[in-house]
Amino acid sequence: MKIKSGAAKKIFGMIAGGALISTLGAGCAGGPLTDREKGAGIGALGGAAVGGLIGSAVHHPALGAAIGGGLGLGAGALIGDQLQGRDNQALEQDQQIYRSQQEISRQRSELDQLQRQTPEY
Repeated sequence: MKIKSGAAKKIFGMIAGGALISTLGAGCAGGPLTDREKGAGIGALGGAAVGGLIGSAVHHPALGAAIGGGLGLGAGALIGDQLQGRDNQALEQDQQIYRSQQEISRQRSELDQLQRQTPEY
């Protein structure tokens, strides 16, 4: 779609900018960001910056930024997902260790109680 008039370009830009800000605001309203979301955001920004630089070398910085942002978003989300998976796995291991320690403590107190009840031979 080609927009020829300057006023139409400004209106289109304002609508696109408003939509972007609304989307970002709504996406951030749900609480703290996960590692996946952080990775996606960092990747998108980094990819857009690098893509814009590469695109400016071939006289298409906006296209380069768009492509770089999309690629960076995907790569960042994958890396963030891996980090989040490791964090989840570490949390599960910590919970299992805690449960095991509780079970050992329970068994020790049970053993102590049995030793006090029965005389030694």
